[in-house]
Amino acid sequence: MNMQVSLKGKPVRLAVLDYGLFEVHAGPRTIGICGFVVQTDAGETILIDTGFPEKYARDAAAATEEDDLGSFGRVLSVTPENLPAAQLGKLGLAKDDVTLMIQSHTHIDHVGDMAGFPNAPILISAAERALPRPLYWSGKQPMDWPDARYHTVDADVTLGPGFEVLHCPGHAPGQLAFMVDLPQTGWVLLTSDAISRASEIDEKFAGSWDVAQAIHHGDRLMKLANERDAFVIFGHSPEQWPDLSKAPHWFT
Repeated sequence: MNMQVSLKGKPVRLAVLDYGLFEVHAGPRTIGICGFVVQTDAGETILIDTGFPEKYARDAAAATEEDDLGSFGRVLSVTPENLPAAQLGKLGLAKDDVTLMIQSHTHIDHVGDMAGFPNAPILISAAERALPRPLYWSGKQPMDWPDARYHTVDADVTLGPGFEVLHCPGHAPGQLAFMVDLPQTGWVLLTSDAISRASEIDEKFAGSWDVAQAIHHGDRLMKLANERDAFVIFGHSPEQWPDLSKAPHWFT
């Protein structure tokens, strides 16, 4: 573990960012692409994930062909309004306001603007950072690692009071999930793709990088959520996404 970053404050609000819509061929099912912003009472702004690369907002069809993403699904809507700068703008924030960036894992719909925050250190799983390049999609791994200050984790860690990073390999080698304690909402579990949707639990996480680990950590996360009576925000839930409050709304 090489984690040298910690938070000075306690979380006071959390926002869900809308990075667009995607249709997965399997199902088929329509999923939202989400990111998160957490702010603390010490003025810290933590950004979790950055959605698809900007090229998908310019020409989704061309980008899909270039990445061979059409074998998995199709972009329904990724516009300039779904890019991190615009989503942060809905919250009255700019990219320079981000004091810490966290990568839940490095698939294409999570790392699109990972290089766009050069002033913010990046917290990421050691297993993902050890890869020659981010996972991206379809084994091509065309992205380089951005020139940044990286802090890596290989186990559960507490970043600060009320902010826990949970190490949950399974969906990806270094999948992370998060527990955030808010003043009014209480505990919020951000599963990311450790549990993309509630039905994935019954489906036994088919198609995961490591199915056994995915099942183990899925069970562990839901047990933790039950113990803390946490509000669970799944990574890509077709049922939850349409009604989920998003930026500019804050959970407090």
